[in-house]
Amino acid sequence: MNAPAHAPAPDGVRRTGRAVLVERPGGHRLVEAPRAEPGPGEARVAVYAAGVCASDREVYAGTRAEGYVRYPVVPGHEWSGTVEAVGPGTDPALVGRKVVGEGFRACLVCDRCREGATSLCTGGYDETGFTRPGAFADFLVLPARLLHVLDDRADLRSAALLEPAAVVAAAVLAGGPRSGERIAVVGAGTLGLLAVQLLAAVSPAELLVVDPRTGRAEQALPMGATGVCAPAEAGGLHGRYDLVVETAGAPTTAHDSCLLARRGGRVVLTGLPGPGARGIDPVHLSVSQLTVRSVFGAPPAAWAHAVRAFDAGLLAPAPLITHELPLEDFAAAVALVGGGDPGVGKVLLRP
Repeated sequence: MNAPAHAPAPDGVRRTGRAVLVERPGGHRLVEAPRAEPGPGEARVAVYAAGVCASDREVYAGTRAEGYVRYPVVPGHEWSGTVEAVGPGTDPALVGRKVVGEGFRACLVCDRCREGATSLCTGGYDETGFTRPGAFADFLVLPARLLHVLDDRADLRSAALLEPAAVVAAAVLAGGPRSGERIAVVGAGTLGLLAVQLLAAVSPAELLVVDPRTGRAEQALPMGATGVCAPAEAGGLHGRYDLVVETAGAPTTAHDSCLLARRGGRVVLTGLPGPGARGIDPVHLSVSQLTVRSVFGAPPAAWAHAVRAFDAGLLAPAPLITHELPLEDFAAAVALVGGGDPGVGKVLLRP
């Protein structure tokens, strides 16, 4: 019997790689192609694990906003792996290192990029897994400047969650939490539970998690939360919190998060609500003198913060992972994400 096409050649190196190609909304296939060689300044990474999130579900369903996906595309923007090869002009010491990588392909020349705010790049949206080939594949080629090197002892399974962790790190840095403050996290999904871990590290006096799913919210307790409650119970806590980090993106969570903040408090929004979401009351915003920030993606500083926290053991994403499937089960993985089952946490594809 012949070996499968993706099996290693006699010299131990795979000549081809598999990838999940979404050709159009609702249509995908597993393709095999010659292994891409990294160009100048690039690295080729052997993907260990890649997380599936709601935005991947949007790509497959065709509901992602216009301009934020380009078909056909190989999805996958949350990933971990090992550098297998580098192109000309790239540090050869990267080969063999465990890495994660930023998704935004910023222009690096606009005013925002020069300020270091690459997630605000004005050169046009361009991101791994949406407009460029992503990590639902055996291999991923990307600019080496986007890589963040992990400790050699790092668990690559857990590290696949460092992309959402970087988004949360951007929110935490924007919120500026201080020891002894009262802090609330709205939402107990992947972002919310990662936020709890980062916020617990600053020793708040109180760290509340608000989520209608009791089981999901209670997962936050061993991660550092001091209490949990359902949204219906949070009305009595309005005006209590110095900092509120919203991670759910539900129709009312931005509005409700502002009500939880005390006068002069800070609110950071990370969720992306759909059309028809309830807006923030401008009178309350003005009278309460709230500072409201939003986060979309993560700049390099947030990535560096998340990686340092991970290497130091302050971030422990493994308990959030509930399902691991092979590339062949891409459709099943997407169906799990956002399917409404409270027992589904982070879903990984494992090439």
